[in-house]
Amino acid sequence: MNRLLRAALFPIGLLAVLVLTLCVFRLPILDSLKLLFSGAFGDKFAWSRTAVKSTPLLLTGLGMVVAWRGGMYNIGGEGQFIVGGVFGASVAKFTVFVPHPLHGWVSTILILVACVVGGAAWAWLAGWLYVRRGVEVVISTILLNFVALQFLGYCASGPLQEMKKQVPLTDSLPDSVMLPKLSRQMDVHLGVAIAILVAGLTYVYLFRTRPGYRLRLVGESTRMARANRIDVGKARIQAMVVSGALCGLAGGVEYLGMASQLGSGFSQQWGFLGIPVALLGGLHPLLCIGSAGVFGALFAGSEDLARFTTAGSTLVYVIQAVAVLGYVGIKAYTDKLPVEGAL
Repeated sequence: MNRLLRAALFPIGLLAVLVLTLCVFRLPILDSLKLLFSGAFGDKFAWSRTAVKSTPLLLTGLGMVVAWRGGMYNIGGEGQFIVGGVFGASVAKFTVFVPHPLHGWVSTILILVACVVGGAAWAWLAGWLYVRRGVEVVISTILLNFVALQFLGYCASGPLQEMKKQVPLTDSLPDSVMLPKLSRQMDVHLGVAIAILVAGLTYVYLFRTRPGYRLRLVGESTRMARANRIDVGKARIQAMVVSGALCGLAGGVEYLGMASQLGSGFSQQWGFLGIPVALLGGLHPLLCIGSAGVFGALFAGSEDLARFTTAGSTLVYVIQAVAVLGYVGIKAYTDKLPVEGAL
């Protein structure tokens, strides 16, 4: 009963939040909704923008799902996203920008693997600090975000800087290394399909494998996990590593799919935005596809809205914040309702 009630209330609540936010910004409701819809779904190019915006949101959201399911409240998706991109750019430096570069698709795979490893390593550090030294994972992951930003700045203006040494950016990847696109006129690339596939694999991992079951049990009750002789510390580090790998993959998909080079503006807060995606997806990998799609559509639609009104992309951040607060309120309310069949 509670789950059905939440499923019914969330779409209604999100629309109410959107209308309320437009009122606060003093924007005409009907005209603004038309612009948002047109920018997100008006034509094939709008659909393309929505899909591309949703992709990093989905992957970082999946990272949050895995960590939070394991009781590790990872707030460091941003840092893991960035470090993943830096690792990928480092591999590109020695496989693409050399006298005898590797074949395009070989470099692409190596770069993606490096991104996954980079994100996983950055998250492993926070997990190890928590398990071995008792450093709260919320604090360590937040602080590691700032370290990652400085690391990116150093690399973009130092060892990974473009060959002419004129701007703090890495070299732009050639088209042969970038993820293939559906067409030259649209932004949709292979990363969109990768993200959806990874969502399915994450579901299988969490709900159809023993390691996933152990991870969820640790997140639900460490006492029960220890009673079943599960190594709680190992499971927590595992949750962080998988979470970081997913966020690093998001960085790699963004690097190889859209950005093609790294600089201070590489991440547009995708790691932080993955948190509301995960929460509004009920910490379920498959439901996150829908929540990422909703916020991706809002981002794509807000670009049209910004062209014709005084509101910019900040509108999306306000909606996300209010939506998360609404989610918490609805969850608290429905949790108090009697369960069907209970005495």
